[in-house]
Amino acid sequence: MCYPTPQELGLAARALADEHPGEVRLRQAGTSRAGQPIWVLSVAATSGPGTDGPGGAEGPGGPVAAARADGSGGATGPVNPAYPAREDGSGGSADAARGDGGPARGDARNVLVVAGAHANEPVGGATALSLARRLLRDPAPRAGCGWHFLLCADPDGADLHRTPRPYTLLDYHRWFYRPPGPEQPEWAPSLLAADRLPPETLALLALIDELRPVLQVSLHATDLGGSWVQLTRDVPGLAEPFGTSAAELRIPVENGASDAAGWPSPGPGIFVIPQPGSEAAGAFHPEDTRLSTWYHAHRYDGTTAIVEVPMWASDLVDDPTAHPDPRGALRMLAGRLTADAALVGAAREETHGRDRDRPGPGPYEDPAAAALLRAVDWTLALIPRITAEWTGAGAPTEATAAYIASIDAFGRRLSLRAAAMLLRVLRAEGHPAAPGLDRLVTGWCEEFAARFGARWIPVATQVEHQSRTVLAAYDKLVAAGRATGRA
Repeated sequence: MCYPTPQELGLAARALADEHPGEVRLRQAGTSRAGQPIWVLSVAATSGPGTDGPGGAEGPGGPVAAARADGSGGATGPVNPAYPAREDGSGGSADAARGDGGPARGDARNVLVVAGAHANEPVGGATALSLARRLLRDPAPRAGCGWHFLLCADPDGADLHRTPRPYTLLDYHRWFYRPPGPEQPEWAPSLLAADRLPPETLALLALIDELRPVLQVSLHATDLGGSWVQLTRDVPGLAEPFGTSAAELRIPVENGASDAAGWPSPGPGIFVIPQPGSEAAGAFHPEDTRLSTWYHAHRYDGTTAIVEVPMWASDLVDDPTAHPDPRGALRMLAGRLTADAALVGAAREETHGRDRDRPGPGPYEDPAAAALLRAVDWTLALIPRITAEWTGAGAPTEATAAYIASIDAFGRRLSLRAAAMLLRVLRAEGHPAAPGLDRLVTGWCEEFAARFGARWIPVATQVEHQSRTVLAAYDKLVAAGRATGRA
């Protein structure tokens, strides 16, 4: 099994919709900056609480069959057929569906699953398709609930990151791309003014407004490490099925995820994003998490879960023993990251000099090179802020070995990613610095894999674990009485 491209996802989704015309619909929710379609695949609710008629809000006998007499719906929109489509075919808004600007009426509740928000994390699209097929085989989670899958939130970025079947970390980084924060669909609202948001973000925000999901799940991945879940609100009981799935599939649980340093943890590998003003809210983040699209679902009393799964596993991130000297380790890791970043920065400076000295077009006139170099510069600029946090007064005096291992991996991947993206530009233009940077990237990949005992997790296993976790999160929300409707 390979990681599918955005184009392959669209073709597979179209085939699924054609095979199940009464239950599955595919529509375009928006258009990327480069003009690519942003597809949403929907699997209709079956009869259950909150539905209209024997087919539910999106099945036979529901609003898909005919417009409501009060004019608040119609038989048109494939993400939620109660919402009429716009003339450009991109679907209707919640306000258009309601007609009165108030809450939607008589619809099933919805779950929104977002894949491909980070270009370098391609497993999400495969998980989305797998989940849609699973819901057709076993419709129990569809009782009174429509399921909607944003197949690739950033198709332009996904086209720049090419790793259908990486065999090693070096394979993965040969064609690596991860856009800078302001160009990432989920993070852009925390970094840009509203009038500067990219179309991918606007499409996602509009979809959340339209569906008002009780649960939004964002599918993410890490290159090397373990699996963990971040939550905008606690989902009681999720730790048990999550941990069981990870154990059965031999995926380590990341108990000290660097992304969630200091956050409340109701169970192994489960982290709840802290509320403003709490001590844990001071954990390092270059963006304000609460301004991201993850929190947009809170407008409708929804919850967001971010499900991370590793491509390569390492048992080091699952070690709960106390580290003997966390501050000393963090100082060492900060020093190494600073030195590594300086090597990449020196190579980046050589490209500036070459651009000034040679006639003809420079790399910034090539859209692919320009995107890669923006990402390189963003990553390098981020590193001093991170190392300052690691060595500052707030550095922990107590920490587990798993946490230090997670920080170690995080630092390695930052400098490695910057170097790998810069190498793509240098190779393409035959820059004399390319061979040296190639040796550096190769060595860093080998050291990373050796230090962490990297073990490949088959794509099918990554997909299975994410799928189980998504279904468990919804099941636990239902059990907690938090999936009964939309505000």
